[in-house]
Amino acid sequence: MSPLEAALAGIWLMLPALIPNSAAVLWGGGKPMDFGRSWRGERILGDGKTWRGFFGGALTGFAFGVIQIASSELFDFSDSWSHGNWPRALWIIGALAFGSMIGDSAGSFVKRRLGVGRGDKAPILDQYNFVIGAFVIVTIVHTHWLKFHYIDGNQIYGLIAFLVLVPLLHRGVNIIGYKMGKKDVPW
Repeated sequence: MSPLEAALAGIWLMLPALIPNSAAVLWGGGKPMDFGRSWRGERILGDGKTWRGFFGGALTGFAFGVIQIASSELFDFSDSWSHGNWPRALWIIGALAFGSMIGDSAGSFVKRRLGVGRGDKAPILDQYNFVIGAFVIVTIVHTHWLKFHYIDGNQIYGLIAFLVLVPLLHRGVNIIGYKMGKKDVPW
């Protein structure tokens, strides 16, 4: 696999982790995940993290992953472009989608502990919290899959491309959300 193909495959396979963070904004609202509770004088997560956003975002990423799995079987994608066969692939896309939302929530927890307010910038943490969550959970669920698709051989180019693309996508999607009136700030 060429470095370019590995980079594109790496981005393709991570879409179930990229989509939930953006989709959560569209599904959000309702009861905060922390039920308005505080810990050590600060909200645990804040009003921006809701159950509806968490599950709506994760299930949207999962649904997209199911479409990817069906496409890979229908069009006979190579293993490098596939999450694998059913049901293993369902576990992987579930780990990516729900791990993404867990990482996003953990990032909010850390921001509250650091005294960073809702909507305030937290460079690096804002862009990579969901990535870390997705990687941690998929590592627990299927370490070999992550190693095969992002570490071994030229697959490292997929990891590099994904990590470079994340801040650009994050910024672009946030600007779109701001212009749609779904976000208070464009970052």
